[in-house]
Amino acid sequence: MTDWHDVATLRDLEARKKRAVAVNGQQIALFWIKGRVFALADTCIHEQRQLSKGAVLFGKVVCPGHQWKFDPETGEAEGQDRCQPTYPVQVREDGTVSVGLGSTTAVAR
Repeated sequence: MTDWHDVATLRDLEARKKRAVAVNGQQIALFWIKGRVFALADTCIHEQRQLSKGAVLFGKVVCPGHQWKFDPETGEAEGQDRCQPTYPVQVREDGTVSVGLGSTTAVAR
């Protein structure tokens, strides 16, 4: 079962394209990419750096540590065997962004 938590608005994300939020003690990075919102665990699986302090380049989330590139939808790391946890996102008609906890996703390779 997924517990939904309101964490931001589209207006928040459209301006800066990324944002760090905390939900029940979990650090989550939100990204606005090509008109969609994505949520990934904010701590990089490789260098434990904050993904929310990284960049978005060609639709990928780039870690500020060693520039690993993650697919924002699946969490898959480009050219690596590891995967960044992702979270489901809902955007309501009023622009409220909610993140679902209780069902993190990690694609096994």
